[in-house]
Amino acid sequence: MGEFVFVGLGLYDEKGISLKGLEETKNADAVFVELYTSLMPNLSVKNLEKIVNKKLHVVSRKQLEEENGKIILDVAEKGKAVLLVPGDPLVATTHIALRIEAEKRGIRTRVVHGASIISAVIGLSGLHNYKFGKTVTIPFPSETPPETCYNVIAQNKGLGLHTLCLLDIKAEEKRFLSIREGLEALLKMEEQRREGIVTMETLAVGIARAGSDNPAVKADYVKELLNYDFGKPPYSIVFPGELHFMEVEALIVLADAPEELRKFVK
Repeated sequence: MGEFVFVGLGLYDEKGISLKGLEETKNADAVFVELYTSLMPNLSVKNLEKIVNKKLHVVSRKQLEEENGKIILDVAEKGKAVLLVPGDPLVATTHIALRIEAEKRGIRTRVVHGASIISAVIGLSGLHNYKFGKTVTIPFPSETPPETCYNVIAQNKGLGLHTLCLLDIKAEEKRFLSIREGLEALLKMEEQRREGIVTMETLAVGIARAGSDNPAVKADYVKELLNYDFGKPPYSIVFPGELHFMEVEALIVLADAPEELRKFVK
């Protein structure tokens, strides 16, 4: 029986891979890496090859999705194949179909988890993990209006829950939706819907380069975040729901939120 191991790379550079992931990669017959589902700003494929002492085969979206990962599955049927994935391998649903197909072929699959943007955002902001609702992606507005995102934020807010919004990327085209662009898209949707979900006075938290040594974390009203310089990507936005007093304290101390935020405590 062959083996297919999904290994998480973490969030920022080649140093984010775990010792377990490193061991699995070094013992593989072939190692593949995809770099289109997320941006790892300081990842060097060359340096990673030196660390794992293996040649890395970079695979495209077409090879994994349109061709159903045939290039990897063919190896996994006969030996051990490793796929290196940014973040935590299956937090995004992109590769679940690939794992299911492998199992159907009788290939044993395993997952070596890595740091995820979900856990990183929680840690950086100080918001409580059990108070997050659905996560959603803000798409490039030129391609898809952010109506689904708006609806999810509204639904979560109705339950008093926080919303993590991932910002769309086209890594192969080097296009990354900025926090300003994401907020502007939601404000335009607000103009159409007029439900008071995302306005200039809405509290939000912008996060950039989670996992790096210099992440940007800023909590403020949307009108202020529109002009805040978050630096380089990748980016995320959190729309808080009801806030515990410790969450408010964390946002003020860790995310430079305005002191008047204390009035939102429930």
